[in-house]
Amino acid sequence: MAVYTSVSNDEVSSFLALYPESGRLLSVKGITEGVENSNYLITTDRRAYILTLYEKRVNPEELPFFMALTDHLAAENLPVPKAWRSRDGKQIQTLAGRPACLIEFLQGRWTPSPSPAQTQATGEMLGKMHNSLTHFNLNRKNSLDLPSWHELFHRCGIEALNSIEAGMGDEVKQELAYLDQFWPKDLPHSVIHADLFPDNVLFEGERLKGVIDFYFACTEIRAWDLAITYSAWCFDSDNRFLPEHAHALIKGYHQTFTLSEEERAAFPVLLRGAALRFLLTRAWDWLNTPKEALVVPKDPRDFFKRMLHYRQADLTALGF
Repeated sequence: MAVYTSVSNDEVSSFLALYPESGRLLSVKGITEGVENSNYLITTDRRAYILTLYEKRVNPEELPFFMALTDHLAAENLPVPKAWRSRDGKQIQTLAGRPACLIEFLQGRWTPSPSPAQTQATGEMLGKMHNSLTHFNLNRKNSLDLPSWHELFHRCGIEALNSIEAGMGDEVKQELAYLDQFWPKDLPHSVIHADLFPDNVLFEGERLKGVIDFYFACTEIRAWDLAITYSAWCFDSDNRFLPEHAHALIKGYHQTFTLSEEERAAFPVLLRGAALRFLLTRAWDWLNTPKEALVVPKDPRDFFKRMLHYRQADLTALGF
């Protein structure tokens, strides 16, 4: 989440008028976390909402896919936020020249330092989502797949990457060559969340209350979703590997879904791909985020360190 496009209280009040029983506007607060869309916490005299304005990275033609996905998961009693429908039944509107949605507000807070119990609950919820999505029939191409990592690498440039961290550009070039050779091609695919970081999971204490931000969801190698989640949850803020969290995440996932032997064998490679994907997208944002944007770019060096860690780890060291 972030804020790129500003909206006034009057604009928000007019927007809320499209929705029955939305209530009288009390406050509008920009949400600065994240890098993709503009997000606001909207409070009325009846309830709270999330107002999302979709920025240039989101293709408006793909928004119905995201709406259908969260509707599907919510219909199976999973704690995901649905988009509210206006008086004429629409989930997608226009505000300040951007496609916009009024999103259900979920209780709970995300934690920057999740406990092993919270990590296990996240693994369990990811397994539940994967189970549900085995019978979700829509598809969306992954716009951040291996070919796109090559493109991002060339757009960033070796020297610019090396300016962020010494040797980063050279190591990324080497990693891309490795993944070109070993990236798995025959593992099961499904729609995946593809961005299940701690700031997208809400808790009350140890109890998981919600999963949010499905705007990277796509059809991809299913086990890669677990690799992304693992990379986000199993390191501390100093990039030290947390074995207890790794065990907890895998245990939770296996309570509701199961990796095949082929997926387990490929998991170290999937982890390297997860680290490289976030290294490159963060590097691009680090180098290109406008200074006037109300957003803090995330540090690509975190995933550079995790990528190097994965090169040295086998399944036992990874917590399997």
